[in-house]
Amino acid sequence: MSDKTVAVAFGGGGARGLAHIHVISALEELGIKPTALSGASIGSIIGAGVASGMTAVDIEDFVIGTFSDPTKVLSNFWKMRPGSVSEVFNGPMTMLGNINPMKVMKAFLPPQVPETFEELEIPFQVVATDFYGQKVVTLEDGNLKQALAASSALPAIFRPVKKDGAVLVDGGILNSVPYELLFDKADIIVAIDVVGGPLKSKQETPSRIEAIAGASQLMMQATTQLKLEMKPPHVFLEPPVKGIAVLDFLKAKQILKETAGTKDQTKRAIGAAMRKAG
Repeated sequence: MSDKTVAVAFGGGGARGLAHIHVISALEELGIKPTALSGASIGSIIGAGVASGMTAVDIEDFVIGTFSDPTKVLSNFWKMRPGSVSEVFNGPMTMLGNINPMKVMKAFLPPQVPETFEELEIPFQVVATDFYGQKVVTLEDGNLKQALAASSALPAIFRPVKKDGAVLVDGGILNSVPYELLFDKADIIVAIDVVGGPLKSKQETPSRIEAIAGASQLMMQATTQLKLEMKPPHVFLEPPVKGIAVLDFLKAKQILKETAGTKDQTKRAIGAAMRKAG
């Protein structure tokens, strides 16, 4: 298609991030192998799959196989139970907010994803949020699965991850689409935003959970908009993810169907960017 190189930033958004699979499929059909990748939260997990050499079909088959069977999902969650009496009595007496994200990675990551960044086929950067340091942290070497756990550690659902003296939580909080990490790594930068926005509740006002989730979406939208005004990527994609909840992974088939148009949108946008770049 062109001799221009392409780098891709996969954004955070929970189950909405399954729309990333269509972008990967579009790149493959265009004959484009990214020269660099970055990701936040679910985008870090999808990005790790691509950086490991997985195709769009590989990732889709794994997602469908993992989340289409509720019994299998419950079995995987059972693997995340406390491993000792001391673990039970440390922290809140409930799974919610006390789920160990490292156990989540072991239970739900594809076997193709290696232990370290150095084993990946494509250079890859992951963002997490340093909770007490109040800043974005970029992870790109060493323990890959720990980095993915930190980037995906959504507060109130998962425990933070401790690394090098820092307490790390979900990277999407401060940088939901980390495309700025890629500007010096390719000719064309593609960024995918799957944050979405709050939908009107069936109730007169949103529930507490809806309010927390919606406020988080609005905050991430504002941060991304500020970045776009300062320096946008060459291609900015927003799959139709409104109405998809952050933990709707059991609806994987439905999500992929509802966002299928993202593939053609990606092809058109990259084609236009390539022509503009000459």
